[in-house]
Amino acid sequence: MDVERHNLPGIGMQHVITTRRGRRLGIVSHHTGRRDLVVYDKEDADSTVVSVALNAAEAGVLAELLDTERIVEHLTELHRQVEGLVTEQIPVPPGSPYDGRTLGDTQARSRTGASIVAVVRDRSVIASPRPDFEFVSDDVVVVVGTAEGTAAVAAILADG
Repeated sequence: MDVERHNLPGIGMQHVITTRRGRRLGIVSHHTGRRDLVVYDKEDADSTVVSVALNAAEAGVLAELLDTERIVEHLTELHRQVEGLVTEQIPVPPGSPYDGRTLGDTQARSRTGASIVAVVRDRSVIASPRPDFEFVSDDVVVVVGTAEGTAAVAAILADG
C-alpha cells in the first residue's frame, strides 16, 4: 500500500492512503501535536467528507486500536534483521513483586539493558508503556534485548 506524504508549510505533515475499495483516508500531523483524521470525498479527492481533530492521547489510543496485531509482528521481523537481538514475551506471574507496581519501579532498562516495548493485557496491546504504567498479574510483557537481558527482565518480574 502506498502512503502519500505531503509537507504542509506552517501546519505539519499530511499522510494519505487509498484503501482497496478506493476510499482515501488521511492524517494531518500538526506541529502542535494535534492530529486530524480525514476521510476524503470519493468524487473529489481534494474535498473532505469528515475531519476529526484528535489530541496526542486520542491519536495514540486510535493507533493502538488499529495496530494491536502488528506490533508483535514488527518486533519479530526486527529480531530476524538484527543479530543478537531477541524479542521475548514474558508473563507477569501471580504473586510477582511488580503486580500493582509501575514499569519505572522495575528499573528494567538500567538493570538489564533490555527494553520493555509493549504489554499485552486482555487481548489489547499497550505499545511503548510509560514509566507510570502499572503491571497486573497475567500481563504479558514484550521485551527486546539480548538473551541475557530479556532473561534478567523475566527474573525481575518473577522475583524482584
